[in-house]
Amino acid sequence: MRVVLDTNIICQIILPGLYNYDVWERFLDGDYTICYSNDILLEYEEILTKRYSYELAVSFIDLLKVSPNAQEVRVYFKLGLITADVDDNKFSDCAFAANATYIVSDDRHFNELDQIDFPKIEVLKLKDFKGLLLKSTTI
Repeated sequence: MRVVLDTNIICQIILPGLYNYDVWERFLDGDYTICYSNDILLEYEEILTKRYSYELAVSFIDLLKVSPNAQEVRVYFKLGLITADVDDNKFSDCAFAANATYIVSDDRHFNELDQIDFPKIEVLKLKDFKGLLLKSTTI
């Protein structure tokens, strides 16, 4: 499963002790692939630095770049699908270019994508993505 994670999701999963840390552990276990563009990495760095620290932001990005289940995606088309917050288009453009299964975001601006028939880009809330990961656990 290939996903694009909105920055608000990264902030909710990457630190041990966070309620949703198990989503990050599933990434580390190779259960899904994170697709990202250079623009997304820049936003990750900016927000993680503001919220936590520069060191954490750099460590996170370095880990993402060397992870076998993370993929850098080159975005050639700017689709402009999200009008409520055009800065969010970097995520939908990346999802389109990567042929991602989902964008995972709790940001309401991504709800606009539900109204677009082509290209169809599915958006999941974090709780739904987490539920999907838990269902795919082999017992």
